[in-house]
Amino acid sequence: MAKDGEKGEWKDFIWNPRTREFLGRTASSWGLILLFYLVFYIFLAGLFALTMYVMLQTLDDHKPTWQDRLSTPGMVIRPKADETFEIVYDIQNTETWDLYAQALHKFLAPYNNSVQVQKNDECVPDQYYKQEDSGDVKNNPKRSCQFNRTVLEDCSGIYDKHYGYQEGKPCIIIKLNRVIGMLPGRNGNAPYVTCGAKRYRVGKDEWREDSDKIGELMYFPPNGTFNLMYYPYYGKKAQVNYSQPLVAVKFLNVTHNQDVNIECKINADNIPMGSERDKFAGRVSFKLRINTKN
Repeated sequence: MAKDGEKGEWKDFIWNPRTREFLGRTASSWGLILLFYLVFYIFLAGLFALTMYVMLQTLDDHKPTWQDRLSTPGMVIRPKADETFEIVYDIQNTETWDLYAQALHKFLAPYNNSVQVQKNDECVPDQYYKQEDSGDVKNNPKRSCQFNRTVLEDCSGIYDKHYGYQEGKPCIIIKLNRVIGMLPGRNGNAPYVTCGAKRYRVGKDEWREDSDKIGELMYFPPNGTFNLMYYPYYGKKAQVNYSQPLVAVKFLNVTHNQDVNIECKINADNIPMGSERDKFAGRVSFKLRINTKN
């Protein structure tokens, strides 16, 4: 009897024919609840849509409205062999250095003169190439200045397709990371690159540098400058065909069969030197080792 009573109570709870209640509520009660949640979620969706609409009105289609601009841009080198930033090869073993030459050839392909003439402008050197907007009228897309690989001369790959690696006089290419709106240099002084021996720790309180091993360097363009005409940078969407300026460094008589620790850094009046905690801020370090049987 008790079981029959419990079974009847469950049936009445699910559907009570006397009160016409379903799960303890009448149709009007269920209707009000569903109406409340329908209005509630429509309100939330409308609030979200309004928030997104207002936020999108503050955005620019061609450049970020807010950006965490770095005071010191990073630097990178090519060829980039691996994450350890080591360029190690044997002059007599073509396979060990040909991969570096091929990497540079592929990297410099967009800088061919024929490509640059078609895509970019021939600008006035030694001055910023500013392309300001006129009020609400956007001056887009922005134009870019030509950077022809012939500027890199002995490191362009045009006169020497091996980039000096087969002679033990390798070239490396340096570029400065893009920063929107940055105007490096001041009073017409263009930023420039210098490379030298890196100071490194060999003991608890002992430091060493390879100044006697690095030998003579040549920079292309002359003095290793990033010409002012390539700045400011306006962003990928606003400046589609932007060609980053490059600096090439050729090592003419680096010591063979030994590790040579090298650091290259950017020098400019208004770019502060990076801290020791960020080894890529305004500089890049790498190891160069050229092995030979002689």
